Amino acid sequence: MPSSRTAFPAVLAGALLLTGCGSRAADLGSGAVPPSERPPGAPSCGPKTGGAPKQSGQPALAAEDGVRITAVRGGCAEFEVTNHEAEPLSYLISFSFLSASGQAVASAQQAVGSVGPGRTVPGKVETTAGRPSDGAGRVKITKVRSVPSAEASVAGEPCPPSGTRISVDEGDAAMGLRVVGLHLENCGTGTLRLNGYPELQVLDEDHRAVAAVQVLHGGSAIASGTGADGEPEPLALQPGQRARAEVVWRNTVEAGVGDPVNAPYLRVRAAPGSAPMTVIPELDLGTTGRLGVSAWQPDGVG
Repeated sequence: MPSSRTAFPAVLAGALLLTGCGSRAADLGSGAVPPSERPPGAPSCGPKTGGAPKQSGQPALAAEDGVRITAVRGGCAEFEVTNHEAEPLSYLISFSFLSASGQAVASAQQAVGSVGPGRTVPGKVETTAGRPSDGAGRVKITKVRSVPSAEASVAGEPCPPSGTRISVDEGDAAMGLRVVGLHLENCGTGTLRLNGYPELQVLDEDHRAVAAVQVLHGGSAIASGTGADGEPEPLALQPGQRARAEVVWRNTVEAGVGDPVNAPYLRVRAAPGSAPMTVIPELDLGTTGRLGVSAWQPDGVG
């Protein structure tokens, strides 16, 4: 059951324009723009219709994990992201647009590029589907994910110092079996040589390593027919060429075995000793404690 969809790279790498707002993460600045110093071109939901920076029914200063909604008008919401950590972070934020009665009518995601420690940057997110017909909608922050900017692959941004970008696709899921593709691009200027399996480290919501998860080579360690088997072969990727690997797991939960593991992040090293990149596959491993990964294989030419 190989993964074939690559529309949504859940890692801050790939398509960062995830809403109809027209704002890319790269347009949101470097993280050194306090809200009081916004440039004239800062994201905006359009002219205000009144003195309040929010629609009726929107909780004032709604915030979650450093993200604060500052204005809501129809299907558009303005927000601010504040980095309270000690290193630059890049963000992927999920929103739900609610009707006046509190029913979710649409959802959207927006990526925000590198935000420096202690800095605040503005952004906006918009949906053109399911706008509340009563004009009194609200917006809820449903999920905030952050990745150290040094480990984030951002499409449209300069190639990372490692010379590689790594992203994940949407994957396939059936009967509790998950298969997602890791996609590596040589965005540097030299030849990238691979011969083996990516090194994986599962991280929880606090970016701490989940030691209870065992990483195994090959999809057959988890299930047959996943397309994640095969012996490693040497690859020499020229600039613009790509490789892929499949990540396989089950979300089975067995009573009395332990607590289920839900870990958003996966730190990936293309080869031993290479610089890590962090992706966001939202691993729901249940109580299985196992994750399978295939060897790198060719993935076409960019």
